[in-house]
Amino acid sequence: MKKKKHIYPHAIVGNCAFLAYVNKNTNIDWMCWPRFDSSFIFGRMLDQRKGGEFSILPDDDGGFSSKQYYIENTNVVRTEIETSDGSYRVTDFAPRFYQNDRYYKPLMMIRKIEPLSGTPRIKVKCNPVGNYGEIVPEAHRGSNHIEYLGLEQNLRLTTNISLTYIEDERGFVLNEPKYLVLTYGAPLEASIERTSERFMNETILYWRGWVKSTSIGNFYQKVIIRSALALKIHQYEDTGAIIAAGTTSLPEAPGSTRNWDYRYCWMRDTFYTLNAFNSIGHFEEVEQYFQYIANISVQESERFQPLYSISGEKSLIEHILDLEGYMGNQPVRIGNQAYEHIQNDVYGQVLVSLLPLYIDNRFIIDERAGSHKLINKMLGLINKTLDEPDAGLWEFRTLAQEHCYTNLFQWAGASAALKIGRHLKDDEIISQAEDLVSRSTEKIEKCWDDERGVYTQAIGSKHLDASTLQMIMMNYIPHNSDKAKSHLKNLEMELSADSGLFYRYKHADDFGTPETTFLITAFWYVEALTCVGRIEEAIKIFEELISFENHVGLLSEDVDAESGSQWGNFPQAYSHVGLINAATRISRKLDKPSFL
Repeated sequence: MKKKKHIYPHAIVGNCAFLAYVNKNTNIDWMCWPRFDSSFIFGRMLDQRKGGEFSILPDDDGGFSSKQYYIENTNVVRTEIETSDGSYRVTDFAPRFYQNDRYYKPLMMIRKIEPLSGTPRIKVKCNPVGNYGEIVPEAHRGSNHIEYLGLEQNLRLTTNISLTYIEDERGFVLNEPKYLVLTYGAPLEASIERTSERFMNETILYWRGWVKSTSIGNFYQKVIIRSALALKIHQYEDTGAIIAAGTTSLPEAPGSTRNWDYRYCWMRDTFYTLNAFNSIGHFEEVEQYFQYIANISVQESERFQPLYSISGEKSLIEHILDLEGYMGNQPVRIGNQAYEHIQNDVYGQVLVSLLPLYIDNRFIIDERAGSHKLINKMLGLINKTLDEPDAGLWEFRTLAQEHCYTNLFQWAGASAALKIGRHLKDDEIISQAEDLVSRSTEKIEKCWDDERGVYTQAIGSKHLDASTLQMIMMNYIPHNSDKAKSHLKNLEMELSADSGLFYRYKHADDFGTPETTFLITAFWYVEALTCVGRIEEAIKIFEELISFENHVGLLSEDVDAESGSQWGNFPQAYSHVGLINAATRISRKLDKPSFL
């Protein structure tokens, strides 16, 4: 029997201070305040009973239909509800715009409700919670607001809707625009209607201006724009950190127990993320991320962790919460034990990420301040860990190997440092980098399986791994070589699935054999195809991959190859990074622009 297709029914809004997940049924299913990694204020995504509610639903049991879409080139979302009595529209956004020489990005969620046809009757429910559903704050009525007391700071809902209707959860006729402004800490004291409209217009203008400042070719522009907008609001602007996803414990596959907290910043993905922002010409985000990395490097004397909190905190102790879980999938985890793992590719990732500071003339000398010391530090850490088995890119919890991917990024990092050393005419950097390039190459070649003509997952392993697609993309294997073609062919035969999807690996790990494909590896596959000159195939598969977006163009972490279902944390920033990088790679290879 064919599996039922599962698609996440959410759009996200955000302002680089927080994210909110808006269900097609109007409920805010997930929103964490005051930070990305704080407890949810609304969390029905993980528990229908403890997750609270913030919905704007029809006041009848007659059923309704809905459609959801973004206002073009913005992170402002609209949800339209059609009932037998009429229709209405909810516009949701997190204010963000330039004001007083800085970005205004308050902990404020604004919801505008307006009638479209007929005389719709609606019911508004606002029931926030704290400490992952363990705290239910007390609601106190004010003149035009409801105060929710009992959390770290007070929540306030300011509105021009009758407070009685909200407190009693009674239906009312919607015959004029209404506004709901939810704030954390500092409340809204200004005019509800005028302020909400001004903030909405300013936010729309901001996002459209941001899009216009991107450098995007003609190849699937709209798809890249949506991915860029999604990626942007995964950056916590206060520190520059970029999280993998705004959610926790959405399962990689139903019943798999592969339910992880992704609200942190992984150092291993530094290169890919910065490459994506570079590709679309957004240096402000790159510079902020550089600052985050620089601050991490100052606090670490021995080795880097694979991931840190958005503030650079090191201890991310994993806990299991007493929550139902997404569609009943447990456990629900906060924190991530992977912070304890050894992943030695991170030093190479940092060095490759530093390279543009030296070879891209758009960066000025002052922006390289402190990086010279960081280069020496990273080379020293590569030297120290070159012969050390690690948990690898996929964070195996009970398997330590000398991973090909780790050695590849040690090689790539040393190669980047060599270019920087030559640019600086620094003989010490040049000498150390040359030695590490040679030694890491020897390690990589120990992963070559001459009989099959493929690089394996690790030294002494027969398993294949999608991460070794990077051997081609990072220019370790010449693109036009027989070796590149043989390596890619073997990976295709073992790890590819329908529609260009790709498994990370096929062998059992700590939690069994992976059931779903990992979406970013499919975009790596597109890049590898492009590199070896199989452009038509790359375009065809790219087109198939973007069909796995949800209704508003957002991508999940994983996809079930059989049903096309979205699984894993959502939206996954790195899936959108993969899309941007793959599209950029194809665009650069095309002889002439084409509107597809």
